[in-house]
Amino acid sequence: MASGPRIPMRNPTDKLRLSVGFILARRFTLCAFANFVDVLRLAADEGDRSRPIRCGWRVLSTTMEPITASSGITVQPEERLGDPSRFDYIVVVGGLIDEVANLHPDYVHFLHAAAEAGVPLVGVCTGAFILHRIGLMDGYRCCVSWFHHDDFLEQFDGLKPVSDQIFVVDRDRLTCSGGASSAHLAAFLVERHVGRAEATKSLHIMIIDEAERAETPQPGIPLDLRSGDPLVKKALILMQQNIDTPISIDEVARRLGVNRRQIERRFQARIGTSPTHAFKMIRLEHAEYLLRHSNRSITAIAIESGFCDSSHFIRAFRERSGQTPAAFRGLTGEATLPETG
Repeated sequence: MASGPRIPMRNPTDKLRLSVGFILARRFTLCAFANFVDVLRLAADEGDRSRPIRCGWRVLSTTMEPITASSGITVQPEERLGDPSRFDYIVVVGGLIDEVANLHPDYVHFLHAAAEAGVPLVGVCTGAFILHRIGLMDGYRCCVSWFHHDDFLEQFDGLKPVSDQIFVVDRDRLTCSGGASSAHLAAFLVERHVGRAEATKSLHIMIIDEAERAETPQPGIPLDLRSGDPLVKKALILMQQNIDTPISIDEVARRLGVNRRQIERRFQARIGTSPTHAFKMIRLEHAEYLLRHSNRSITAIAIESGFCDSSHFIRAFRERSGQTPAAFRGLTGEATLPETG
């Protein structure tokens, strides 16, 4: 199946080059929504004055009642649903898994009308779940967060979501894993409709170094979440959540309600290594990501990756990759900073 983007293009002389309508699910993820909107806002005007000159965006609603995010903050809708074809894209921002099935029927009708009119649909965070549940992702590739990969499989038999990259563009369906990836997906749209300079400007003002390609790996993927063993998955996620302050395997076992020997057996059977070694690999993979994508010092990366000092980190990194962190950073083309400590 072809997966190249089929995206409408406006005439460059048009004043408003990109128009987006937002559907916010109940208990949506605020940061994913805010990141997407801010890229549009900063690209829409000179500087950061927020005038919607090049880009326009509206939060849509069927009731016009405030919509509550998962954080408890509310957003006031601006327009009723109306005709979806007045927008270039309709973006569905999801949030908590428990709310995926609770989309108002008016929104379902509106999204189906948008699809029939050829308006591309965008699923942000669990917005992809919502689009699948209402039958608008059949035959499309779909991006979801690695954290929700198994949740997706449980809800949608026979579908294989993409959980190892930050966003997916498949014809007139665009999906992303949420968080910072929503900024990169928005920048992708801005570059196509408004220009590369405007997309880059937006990201730089947001203190994001540069636009990431769709196939950029999602950060923090813990080894193999497809092992099929729920205990191994839970242990890996728990390790991922404690990278900077590593907890012992005994503590991992205690939190999961099993003993250390049970975890060790299951890790060996499912992924062929010990939980201690797996935890170390997760921390080193996190360090590798920081070396590729940040200018933090070697010492700062060591601390953020849960190593007691930079010497310990450098030794562990060399054992795994055959080179020092500084040498690795030089080969990947990132700015090299002095090793300290």
